[in-house]
Amino acid sequence: MRTVGTVSRGIRCPVVKEGDDMVRVTTEAIVSMGREEHVTFHEKDIVAVTEAVVARTQGNYATTEDIAECCRKKFGCDEIGITFPILSRNRISVCLKGIAKAFKKAYILMSYPADEVGNHLFSEDLLDEKGVDPYRDVLSEERYRELFGYTLHPFTGVDYVSFYKELFEAEGCKAEFIFANDVKAILTYTKNVLCCDIHTRERSKRRLTEAGAEKVLTLANILSEPVGDSGYNPEYGLYGSNKATEDSVKLFPRDCQSFVDKLQQSLYEATGVKMNCMIYGDGAFKDPVGKIWELADPVVSPAYTERLAGTPNELKLKYLADNDFKDLKGEELTEAMKEAIHKKDSDLKGNMSSEGTTPRRLTDLIGSLCDLTSGSGDKGTPIVFIQGYFDTYAEG
Repeated sequence: MRTVGTVSRGIRCPVVKEGDDMVRVTTEAIVSMGREEHVTFHEKDIVAVTEAVVARTQGNYATTEDIAECCRKKFGCDEIGITFPILSRNRISVCLKGIAKAFKKAYILMSYPADEVGNHLFSEDLLDEKGVDPYRDVLSEERYRELFGYTLHPFTGVDYVSFYKELFEAEGCKAEFIFANDVKAILTYTKNVLCCDIHTRERSKRRLTEAGAEKVLTLANILSEPVGDSGYNPEYGLYGSNKATEDSVKLFPRDCQSFVDKLQQSLYEATGVKMNCMIYGDGAFKDPVGKIWELADPVVSPAYTERLAGTPNELKLKYLADNDFKDLKGEELTEAMKEAIHKKDSDLKGNMSSEGTTPRRLTDLIGSLCDLTSGSGDKGTPIVFIQGYFDTYAEG
């Protein structure tokens, strides 16, 4: 029996710019890695590319003026309600700067004590200490300060309320903050709303519309088409964007399925093997200490080839060892395990022998592995090559 199962490699490539052919760059990097590492390619192998370099080579950028012009066109008013922006200088501050340019006043509804991805304005313990019910209590900025003061984020050292207020007012937009966890609280102040929450955006939009809002859009509607020659994303708009400069953002990549299909074909032509390909962004995991849920992108993987669709269909070896094969050991136990894997049903849903296996989509699991492998700093490995992910204990 071979001893190595899944292997994930971060692959270096040249720093890419707008106009570079990322399919060619990726193919050359994988072929070079294969020679360097003496790798034999297989059809179960996975080649994943981070969304950041795909978007960069596409030139999918937009300025704060582009964002402002889109907001003016779509709302056509001077006042706006902005609901549940996450606490992030990288993810949304430049987007908010562009939004601020479009309006004279903004009512900003902040969830508390944390945003939807786990960034905290203050410790949850203060809710108990101050007798505040976050499910019912709606707080003005003045009341918020009386109760919770000027708390700095433990990782960034930023007071996000002050940071966002200064950002809006620097653009000539008066900012008034409201703190509540019911999105409908914004309707006391305005009937025109831009929902900035990520994973709950459609529910927020529906609830606001049903409650009498006049116009409700989400960030997916902002730059869903180009303003002049700006970048855009027809499906996600500003979702998935990152700060590029103080006055521009890099958007989530477009035409992702076309990219992965072309990459699969290019790798096949170069290696003779039809490997699995995907684009990945944020992983889907939570930091138990900092309490931050990593997924600030709208999805982990915006595109992938066919073999990567679906969910795992795996037996829990620990369960089998403790139950079905509790009286076996050694080679007899090994062979029984292999036989069970060979004979497992094509769909193990509801089967006790699969209980405890991770009930998530393959692309979310693999994308999280890729994100952890490549990191987000200076490793310089925007491509990830994975072998053995689909292998089981039954395979030698």
